[in-house]
Amino acid sequence: MANDHDHNHDHDDDDDIELIEEGTTPVADVAPAKKGPDQVWRTYAPAAISLVLLLAGIALDYYAKSWFKDPSRLLWYVLAYLPVGWPVLRRAVSSIGKGELFTEFFLMGVATLGAFGIREYPEGVAVMLFYTIGELFQDAAVLRARRSIKALLDVRPDEVTVLHNGQAQTVKAATVGVGDVIQIKPGEKVGLDGVMRSNNGTFDTAALTGESVPRTIAKGEAVLAGMINRQSLVEMDVTTPYQDSKLSRILKLVQQATGRKAQTQEFIARFAKIYTPAICALALLITVVPYFVVQNYQFQDWLYRGLVFLVIGCPCALVISIPLGYFGGIGAGSKQGILFKGSVFLDLMTQLKTVVMDKTGTLTKGVFKVQDVKPVGIDAPGLARLTAALESKSTHPVATAIIEYAGTGYETVVVEDVEEIAGHGLKGQVDGKAMLAGNAKLLRKFNVAFDEALTQISFTIVMTAIDGQFAGYFTIADEVKPDAAEAVKRLEADGIRTVMLSGDKSAVVELVAKQVGIGEWHGDLLPEDKVAQVERLKAELAGNPKAKLAFVGDGVNDAPVVALADVGIAMGGLGSDATIETADVIIQNDEPAKIAMAVEIGRATRRIVWQNVTLSLVVKGIVLVLGAGGLATMWEAVFADVGVAMLAILNAVRVQNLTFK
Repeated sequence: MANDHDHNHDHDDDDDIELIEEGTTPVADVAPAKKGPDQVWRTYAPAAISLVLLLAGIALDYYAKSWFKDPSRLLWYVLAYLPVGWPVLRRAVSSIGKGELFTEFFLMGVATLGAFGIREYPEGVAVMLFYTIGELFQDAAVLRARRSIKALLDVRPDEVTVLHNGQAQTVKAATVGVGDVIQIKPGEKVGLDGVMRSNNGTFDTAALTGESVPRTIAKGEAVLAGMINRQSLVEMDVTTPYQDSKLSRILKLVQQATGRKAQTQEFIARFAKIYTPAICALALLITVVPYFVVQNYQFQDWLYRGLVFLVIGCPCALVISIPLGYFGGIGAGSKQGILFKGSVFLDLMTQLKTVVMDKTGTLTKGVFKVQDVKPVGIDAPGLARLTAALESKSTHPVATAIIEYAGTGYETVVVEDVEEIAGHGLKGQVDGKAMLAGNAKLLRKFNVAFDEALTQISFTIVMTAIDGQFAGYFTIADEVKPDAAEAVKRLEADGIRTVMLSGDKSAVVELVAKQVGIGEWHGDLLPEDKVAQVERLKAELAGNPKAKLAFVGDGVNDAPVVALADVGIAMGGLGSDATIETADVIIQNDEPAKIAMAVEIGRATRRIVWQNVTLSLVVKGIVLVLGAGGLATMWEAVFADVGVAMLAILNAVRVQNLTFK
């Protein structure tokens, strides 16, 4: 069972353990290839051979005592010991060569060789055999915990069909360049990121987002590697090299996630560095000190007690089950479409007292539709055409709604000197005229007169001005997500305060707040106003160092607030590179209810981790006392070490099977 010092395993799953503790495994190794028969034999044969020889030796000890004696008995048990003992002894020597004396390999080596020294051969073999079986058990648990993450790799095909001069050719996905056109057949997985070239297509996005409902993607919209074409033959233009696809980015984040350790992991790592030498020192004292205080001192008896103490004291259960528990939590989140960028954020989710949410794209769908157009001094199609031309220079959802409403024709309009004023809107030269398009604050900023009563309308309004004169407005509505109210209810039930912040006007924000059940909301906020609000809310929690604040947004426009929060949560992480880079937790399918689920996964993981810590320390503490008092044998020591480790590992992977709603 690998500790924090040495991971040079002699079997083929080294990278699995490395990933848990160091986060250094290459992306390509996140999902190791399936073992062939030769690899399986090399992995399991040593333990099998040792077990057969040990059982045969115990039988000979019982039934053939008269002739099964040293040196043949010693030779027999040495043969039983070497298949499992030699790799551990080699790792102990390797660790000592690196200046790391007090490792679990050293403890196991000293304890088992000492058992041979006092002629307790079966017990020496048994300790090393069960230690090896525990390692195999651990590796199987690690692989199981990583299945949901491995599935991400399985959805990335190696080959794609490229169209060259109208001819379809099958080539390696890694060789396809940006701008190439690829063809996706029905039932085929998409190999690269791109945009739809065909009019539309239906895709299964479950492997990426956990969303079971197929999604229709129209011409010009993004198609991502890992999606599955569910309908007719479609074509797409490649926009990103194979190695830079969104899926590759997610895999890299999964790889790095375990490198950002939770406080519990860091505590256990520090604890093990003190604990292991202390166990060695106590074992030595148990062996030597009684010589000065006990009558009829028998060196062999007290050495045996010291060796038992060493075996019991091995910190295996702690140093593997804790990181495995957190890794299981990360895996459970991935399975639900929630990506934690490190086990530290699993812990922080359990300490949340305030969740601050953006409105657009978080609690609402962010899919805006123009409801009405009220022109002044210009006809509606003309106003729509000019406004769409200016808004085409923005990526805001409101801009998209106006462009969709205008249809075609705006592309020919000459637009120059465009400036986006944060929290206000756009200004620029449109067809040679100075034009403004934005909220009431924008028009006030440029001293454009308008009817102030318009600000009371409970819709998003885009006001326009041409050459300093009010030219009319668009009313635009967004739709609340179906699970938004449930998300708020679940968070409040968990004792977490919810607050909504938005740059939208207060009347609209109030309407959404009432629909989803949020009591505290603030509208008409500029980016710096959001920062001020989050700082205020954090200050209210300052008296409790365990109370944390999360901000949920799109991770792009709200980057300063996401950075300021203790936990930055991004909605729709597959939609934006900046989101993936900025946020600490990514909700891949845009569902607000997954925020509450992330809290529940964090709490379940922490609960299981502390169960393991308690189980390990309590059982070891009891058996350590019994061992020092001569009331526990090597067999009890094996249970206290390997047995407890196995129980802890079983408990750690349990988080994978828990049901989260």
